[in-house]
Amino acid sequence: MWRSIASNVFTFLIVAIFLLAGVILWGQRQYREAGPLETAICLKVERGSNMVEVSRNLLELQAIDSGSLFRIGVKYADRENDLKAGSFLVPPQSSMVEIVDIITDGGPSTCGTEVVYRVGIASVDVQVREIDPETGRFETSMNFDPQGDVPEEFFEVHDVAGTRYRIAFAEGITSWQVVQGLHAIDILSGEIESLPSEGSVAPDSYEVRRGDTRASVIDRMVEAQTEILNRAWESRADGLPLASPDEALILASIIEKETGLAEERRTVASVFINRLNRPMRLQTDPSVIYGITRGQGSLGRGLRQSELARKTEWNTYQIDGLPKTPIANPGRDAIEAALNPEETNFLYFVADGTGGHAFASTLREHNINVRKWREIEASQGD
Repeated sequence: MWRSIASNVFTFLIVAIFLLAGVILWGQRQYREAGPLETAICLKVERGSNMVEVSRNLLELQAIDSGSLFRIGVKYADRENDLKAGSFLVPPQSSMVEIVDIITDGGPSTCGTEVVYRVGIASVDVQVREIDPETGRFETSMNFDPQGDVPEEFFEVHDVAGTRYRIAFAEGITSWQVVQGLHAIDILSGEIESLPSEGSVAPDSYEVRRGDTRASVIDRMVEAQTEILNRAWESRADGLPLASPDEALILASIIEKETGLAEERRTVASVFINRLNRPMRLQTDPSVIYGITRGQGSLGRGLRQSELARKTEWNTYQIDGLPKTPIANPGRDAIEAALNPEETNFLYFVADGTGGHAFASTLREHNINVRKWREIEASQGD
């Protein structure tokens, strides 16, 4: 009799073990399989939230089939304490494990409301935009000058949990303009003790949080520019007439100010490289202007003959080689163009009336291009 009971208990245990193993395998498969979400959603995780609250939210949004299974998977993966606050884009049919990765890996939020402070050459403006979860594209809802009338609607999203902030700096901006722009952004704190050296900060887009110091943004920009310049210098073309990364930065700043067309940068770079190899004076107007303004605002008019004739350390009509310092903060593409220019015989260029430039290898060709440009200028004046 006892043998029969023991046999039945043993059989029961074997069956229970197999059933438990089956449940575990089923749970693992459910945790990793595509979820029920039909369209992308923006999942908001509030500060101080926990996985229980998140699982309930996901159930309401029909992104998962089982809140308990979601929590068990999180506990098994030891991710309970890795939850990050923010607004996160969850693609259609995301599995539970994919959702966990999205909300625990950190980094910037990927959807929701974004406030972008755009620091340009002459102004700062604010753009408020929302991401469409289905398309993954941002759509602008507001655009205004922060020094003017601020729309009432802005205060409904300003400093709301989940709202992200970003500062976008224009390529070719000067260090003085960077500092002026940062001082105009009210979510930042602190003062900038000294002006960063010209060319040393990377004009790019930086995510920030309310209360971040202005000095910390400058530090990030300097670090980014140093890395960009060092990498470009390591992969530079052979035989360039540039003795150091600092000289490359100076040339890149001139290229940045001479053309706004990405496809022209390497061609413009070739002109200056060819001139340096001759040697010929660079004769570039933006460097002369910088010698007058020191990057503090725009000149607002054309150069005078007296200014072209006056010798300064930035007047490339009067000095040989490169100017004393960069004349702006060049972007990554301008730096790479300076160190990997196109191979051409061009020595001259002038505006062509389309936003680009006409290039020439001889002075005769250049004079023809200049006459064409003068005619275009005259017709535009009329």
